[in-house]
Amino acid sequence: MAWNEPGGNSNNQDPWGSGGGRRGGGDQKGPPDLDEAFRKLQDSLNGMFGKKKRGGGSSGGSGGRRGGFALVWVGLVLLLAVWLFNAIYIVDEQEQAVVLRFGKYHETVGPGLNIYFPPFDRKFQANVTRERSYSKQGQMLTEDENIIEVPLTVQYKISDLQAFVLNVEDPEASLQHATDSAVRHVVGSTAMDQVLTEGREAMAGEVKERLQRFLDNYGTGIIVTQVNLQSAAAPREVQEAFDDVIRAREDEQREKNQAESYANGVIPEARGQAQRMLEEASGYRDAVISRAQGEADRFSKLVAEYRKAPDVTRERLYLETMQEVMGNTSKVLVTGENGQNNLLYLPLDKMINGRGAASDRTPAASPSGASTQTTRLPPELDPREVRTREAR
Repeated sequence: MAWNEPGGNSNNQDPWGSGGGRRGGGDQKGPPDLDEAFRKLQDSLNGMFGKKKRGGGSSGGSGGRRGGFALVWVGLVLLLAVWLFNAIYIVDEQEQAVVLRFGKYHETVGPGLNIYFPPFDRKFQANVTRERSYSKQGQMLTEDENIIEVPLTVQYKISDLQAFVLNVEDPEASLQHATDSAVRHVVGSTAMDQVLTEGREAMAGEVKERLQRFLDNYGTGIIVTQVNLQSAAAPREVQEAFDDVIRAREDEQREKNQAESYANGVIPEARGQAQRMLEEASGYRDAVISRAQGEADRFSKLVAEYRKAPDVTRERLYLETMQEVMGNTSKVLVTGENGQNNLLYLPLDKMINGRGAASDRTPAASPSGASTQTTRLPPELDPREVRTREAR
């Protein structure tokens, strides 16, 4: 039954122990008094700081003032604790800290336990050994006026924390702008084939060198450790046309290679033939000169021998000449007795071929069936006539 229902509580008391809604009473208890609790807290603080508690109502005002001073001291102690907590800091082995006093550079702090004095000092602490990375991808124009997308990654770290903090307002933003400028300069001075194929490594080295020069000029305190140029490609909107161009260039290169291969095979052969002809001509020239010199030397020696023995030399020359002439002919010369009835026989194979003109010119035929012709040697060539004239 509820406490305030009729007949439920004969004493008409509420749960807080007060009867009839009135405060006071010898044995009745009311809600806690906040003033009394605050006064007890002040007394405890006074006792903490060595002050004795005074009784009576006259001590209330002075006690309140002393309690206010105690709270101020507590607040100061708490502020001092908070300040010490923020002022004392630890720098790791991989870190450095730059301290500014009144906005001016004061010192660079190494690893260990350190302290600075805010708000007069400001501290910038960063890891100077960890490598950081920055990635970028954008459309760029090559030297031969082709648009390609070039993705790259720049790895860097802080080399000078003081310059990183003080020289540039936003060093990493400056790094991004410098990277964009360096990459566009290098790609703009390189042909598309080099960007897409084997030229990426050389381009990465050139971009790194140019980017580091920009950062040094800005005084950012950043050192670039690596620049990686990934596989470049054409924009998706023109990828199909780009592939056609690449195939056409590959066909052109293949045709050039075939032409060079053919030229490399034909030109040495032609040069060899030309050299052989030169050598043959040189050999023919040497042979003719040597032969002419030999004939001249032979004639000189023959003249000398002819002067010594004219008859013998003349007959020997005649016999050698007739032997040379008759040895290369297919006709047969038959000499009769007394130097007469010299018959010149034509070969039978000429007659078998049916040459009518040759048969018409023959006046007689030999008993064997071969056509004959009577000839006679000139007197100056017949050795018998020569000997007869000499005998006379």
